[in-house]
Amino acid sequence: MDIAWEQRLAEAWATVEEYDDDRGEEFRKVIDALVEELPDGSPVAPFERACAFDSTGHSDRAVPLYREALERGLDGYRRRRTVIQLSSSLRNTGHPEEGVALLEAELDGPSDELDDAVRAVLALCLAGLGREREGLALVLGALAPHLPRYQRSMGNYARELTDG
Repeated sequence: MDIAWEQRLAEAWATVEEYDDDRGEEFRKVIDALVEELPDGSPVAPFERACAFDSTGHSDRAVPLYREALERGLDGYRRRRTVIQLSSSLRNTGHPEEGVALLEAELDGPSDELDDAVRAVLALCLAGLGREREGLALVLGALAPHLPRYQRSMGNYARELTDG
């Protein structure tokens, strides 16, 4: 992969909204053509294919590709995105408990700009397990630092939801 390839990939993803439900396969072919340029065994290939399936309404087809990307050693920013997106897809396919396990592990990892996404998807997975109060507490805790006021109050309310 090089900067030019990443740029072409970003340009392709910038067009995803132009493909309605009937044209999902067409978009996946655009991504597949780019992925074909990657070296054999690249962990980025199954990740990008999984993203394309997920973005065109096929979480069920995305799950095994996300798993493959992780098994191939995907790292860095894409690895964290994979965990988030895999967890969301697991929730969508009726396996929120697996998503919770993956995302709870992410809470203990290094912090980055994806922290709030981890918490948002974890909240959805928890809700899928009937643990809505925990999910709401996570979302309020993630939202609080972004508010111009009420950070302290929202943080306290988030704690109250799970502490009693």
